Amino acid sequence: MTRASVAERVARLRDDFDRSFAEPARVFDDENIELLAVRAGERPYAIRLDQSSGVHPDRPVTALPTTVQALLGVAGFAGTVVPVYDLAGLLGHPIPQRPRWLLLTTGAPPLALAFHELDRHLRVPAADVIHGTADGAGQHGCLHGMVRLADGDRPIVDVPAARELVHQLAGHRPVPEEIR
Repeated sequence: MTRASVAERVARLRDDFDRSFAEPARVFDDENIELLAVRAGERPYAIRLDQSSGVHPDRPVTALPTTVQALLGVAGFAGTVVPVYDLAGLLGHPIPQRPRWLLLTTGAPPLALAFHELDRHLRVPAADVIHGTADGAGQHGCLHGMVRLADGDRPIVDVPAARELVHQLAGHRPVPEEIR
């Protein structure tokens, strides 16, 4: 690279950066819901984007000695050690192989959910989301709602409900009979 081409690139990056502040901020409305379409094991699910604070591929997870099958171990995020639970395991499905993706959830204490495939980001009309429990009793209460998509409906994983299940599995709250 020549000095002139580097200078041109720096100038272009500076202009793009400055222009980004002149553009209107992206507005989130009540008419649309942002979701991540994922696969936990072989099954399709959706996760509300506002219940996540980041998605990370191929992050190292340190295994822990445990009898909780869904607990994969811990991972580091910005200096914080975070427990990592396999989403397929939490939902009561077999865990076919080690998941590639980690979703760092919002809320406290920190929690990461591991899943196998990240299909895509979705912005769907709120009318395409059916509220209520989507087989929640059979999935340990972690599914709330369903999103209608052209390639099929996807149950929506409720992160606060998954966090509650993790608390139960960790012994912080009583575990319901059907999970034991």
